[in-house]
Amino acid sequence: MGYTITEKILLNHTNKKSIAPGEFIDAKIDLCLGNDITAPVAINEFEKAKVKKVFSRDKIALVPDHFTPAKDQQSAANCKKLKEFADKHQITNYFELGQVGIEHALLPEKGLVLPGDLVIGADSHTCTYGALGAFSTGVGSTDLAFAFATGRVWFKVPETIKFIYKGKLNKWVSGKDLILYTIGQIGVDGAIYKAMEFTGPVIEQLSMDGRFTMCNMAIEAGGKNGIITADEITKEYVKERMKENGIKRDIEFYKSDKDAVYSEVLEYDFSDMQPQVACPHLPSNVKAVNKLNKIKLDQVVIGSCTNGRISDLREAAGILKGKKVQKGMRLIVIPATQKIYLEAIKEGLVDIFVRSGGVFTMPTCGPCLGGHCGILDKGEVALATTNRNFVGRMGHVESQVYLSNPAVAAASAITGHITHPGEIK
Repeated sequence: MGYTITEKILLNHTNKKSIAPGEFIDAKIDLCLGNDITAPVAINEFEKAKVKKVFSRDKIALVPDHFTPAKDQQSAANCKKLKEFADKHQITNYFELGQVGIEHALLPEKGLVLPGDLVIGADSHTCTYGALGAFSTGVGSTDLAFAFATGRVWFKVPETIKFIYKGKLNKWVSGKDLILYTIGQIGVDGAIYKAMEFTGPVIEQLSMDGRFTMCNMAIEAGGKNGIITADEITKEYVKERMKENGIKRDIEFYKSDKDAVYSEVLEYDFSDMQPQVACPHLPSNVKAVNKLNKIKLDQVVIGSCTNGRISDLREAAGILKGKKVQKGMRLIVIPATQKIYLEAIKEGLVDIFVRSGGVFTMPTCGPCLGGHCGILDKGEVALATTNRNFVGRMGHVESQVYLSNPAVAAASAITGHITHPGEIK
């Protein structure tokens, strides 16, 4: 009996000769990360245990990205705790304001996550790195504290659902639409503690940014991880990032065996699919964009660890160029990293966003989790390229959040209501 790619990576990080779904394992990690919300809790637990030193100064990443620049005194205290811990233990990958970016865009950009790696993070969207052919998943802050000390973590080996995507994507349809549609089909509990393996002709043609978006939202279906087998597109991306950052490491590439066992195999044909929108208050409440054109908006947010990369900004700017944001509408654009920020300036994208009437701001998770830089009041409605739209997610419990791809978001900012980008002339 063969193994899935997830099972192979997990097995290679243990001392075992074989593993099976449902089995508990103790695995060594290649990287663990925490942010300004979750890492302070882990640091407190680490210090309570009176551990003298971290397991590796090079395999811990500390990324203060959620409430930064510090929005209040507590946020400042959290960031200070990360800095002091990083200084004390000489953590190599601590990213201060000015170097920081949204963690799940920043770490791949820095070449810190590679195919075949096992990565954990005290943030549920750590599953993003599966786009590189790595096993990555979110954990609690106490698990992160244990990893700080030992470089190890325990797992129950997940079963795997195989998703096969066929057809050819229409214009304006992207990785965001693939994953929203998938979550709409299986529900927010459709993949609880299971690996979501994305395959098929559509995936093979998908850009790295689209793959990151898909794996990022695996958790919204309850998935333990999302994963895509590394191919030439992946290898080229990784090669460039390693060269840029002076990373020299051996890489082991994995793929599922032909006789691997899956708990389920689901096939979808996307030849006729329209851009998808998740309606309040679940990522699974998905409808085609052309069924929602009467939904009026107060705010549009383009950014986040899901859709704040340079290709996302290019797509949105291409629609907004020469247009104006609807009067009474707020458009907030957030690049995911400082490098993306600079690229957006160089390419003239910032100029487009600002001239259209939008606000272009610093890398931050900000409004995605109701942190800052775009909180909603009672009764307000937002369309965002983020990943969650739970009750109160972006502010007041009586506000509403819709989720879409960047093209739909940009088009909707122009009209003031949810709009298919093809309608913008």
